[in-house]
Amino acid sequence: MTSTPTPAPSASDADFQTETDKRLTELEIKQSYSDDLLEQLNLLVFKQQSHIDQLSAQLQRLQQSQARGSQDASLDPRAELPPHY
Repeated sequence: MTSTPTPAPSASDADFQTETDKRLTELEIKQSYSDDLLEQLNLLVFKQQSHIDQLSAQLQRLQQSQARGSQDASLDPRAELPPHY
């Protein structure tokens, strides 16, 4: 069995490896920033949804309160005169 000798890496191979390593590092950095941004946006969406839920509950309470108030009010505004009359 004769093994084929592996050619020694040339200068252009080293340059290619260096360039590839540099590009890979840049991609890893971008991915890291993207992951961080995604986490921040997820937290923001969570807080906004919580706020929306609170506002929806408040709106529902106000609507119920208004419905109770309109049921109690008489149809004729003169039927209930202010206390000074």
